[in-house]
Amino acid sequence: MASSENLDSVGYIKHHLQNLQVCKTDDGWVWNQCQDAGFWAINVDSLFFAFILGALFCFSFWRVAKNAKIENPGKWQSIVEMIVEFVDKAVKDTFHGKNPLIAPLALTIFMWVILMNMMDWIPVDLLPWVAEQTNVHVLGNEAHTSYLKFLPTADINITFSLSIGVFLLILFYSIKIKGIGGFVGELTLHPFSSKNKFVQVLLIPVNLLMETIGLIAKPISLGLRLFGNLYAAELLFILIAILMSTGIGGFVGGFISYMGWAIFHILVIPLQAFIFMMLTIVYLSQAHEDH
Repeated sequence: MASSENLDSVGYIKHHLQNLQVCKTDDGWVWNQCQDAGFWAINVDSLFFAFILGALFCFSFWRVAKNAKIENPGKWQSIVEMIVEFVDKAVKDTFHGKNPLIAPLALTIFMWVILMNMMDWIPVDLLPWVAEQTNVHVLGNEAHTSYLKFLPTADINITFSLSIGVFLLILFYSIKIKGIGGFVGELTLHPFSSKNKFVQVLLIPVNLLMETIGLIAKPISLGLRLFGNLYAAELLFILIAILMSTGIGGFVGGFISYMGWAIFHILVIPLQAFIFMMLTIVYLSQAHEDH
């Protein structure tokens, strides 16, 4: 990339890990000047690619459902049916309540996360180069203002948005199934209990602390696990790209490393989506359990 030609390795890494951001300052809305904006900086690239990939999933599966054939189904229909059956079996084996939302939710999470993870297969300089050319030659901006981070799941805001959405569903169904009293009782009367009422009252703060920590740990673990794995994977691809720029030997070694890491991602990409989906099903199944 032209904007990265004069950067050292550290600068190159920072440039590739920087999101395309917009934020509101005293001078109005600005692009890529959001160092002091904190939480209120919007990562436009992450939102854009997450939305496009989500829309791609919805449209492609909708088309298959609309044009499904019983006899002589197409290859894509067969693949979609295999995915749906796989997710449906996972839900039936894991979720013990009755809720028509769980299977569609699990399918959406599984496919959406897979599609976002698959962006990691794109060469690290390709889309940022396209963004830079557009920024410089179409929009007339300087090259050093060109940023694009195209892997949504390497953005902690995206992974935590997903996990917080799951967390809100956990709270909603916990209260809906168990009632306010049952939900509060679950937080305060477990895991330690006693037939002695005085002792039980003394145990309430301990139970509340432990159960609250366990409850909050669910969205944190969901979001951090997905983010950490994909962020590390993206960083390794960036380091391999740096190795490939060090000469013929570095290029050959980097190319072999890149292909090996990309092949390994055939396992990593669906595995992380599967783990996120299964934990979501398990957590929602626990929310539907009424003791």
